[in-house]
Amino acid sequence: MSELTIRASRDDDISAIQTIYAHSVMNETATFETHPPSITDMAARRAALVDAGYPYLVAVVDETVVGYAYASAFRARTGYRFTVEDSIYIAPDFVGQGVGKQLLLALIESCIAKGYHQMIAVVGDATHVASINLHAGLGFREVARYEAIGFKFGRWLDSVHMQRDLAPAESINTAKA
Repeated sequence: MSELTIRASRDDDISAIQTIYAHSVMNETATFETHPPSITDMAARRAALVDAGYPYLVAVVDETVVGYAYASAFRARTGYRFTVEDSIYIAPDFVGQGVGKQLLLALIESCIAKGYHQMIAVVGDATHVASINLHAGLGFREVARYEAIGFKFGRWLDSVHMQRDLAPAESINTAKA
């Protein structure tokens, strides 16, 4: 693989992001979504996160987006404002090459810099061992396992929640809106 670069996503990355996500929706159980969103929908989703101040990163090889990751609100209620959920998607030809790890490392660092306290990973299918191992290798621990919570491709799927401390509670500026 050529040199991998991680950078903030841009508007012109949306087509590649949508293609990567559509493949996941149609072929994988990382997401329980069953119909790929349009480019317009993906652009709106990205804009909402970026406008809210969440990091939205892409991995680029030879000027091609090969993966993306973003943080989003774990829950909408104000009391959860210091906790984010991570999402990572990799183009099929780049799975298993360390792209996810580099994206997650950069996302963690960005969230620490933005003053978040906890990061939650919601692994959409408990049999997705690569995702579980990726998160565990970067300090996440399993905190919940929900049985038969999703249904996709004609089968019931379990989901795993993992959690990682980002910054000590006493270092968080709780005056943050």
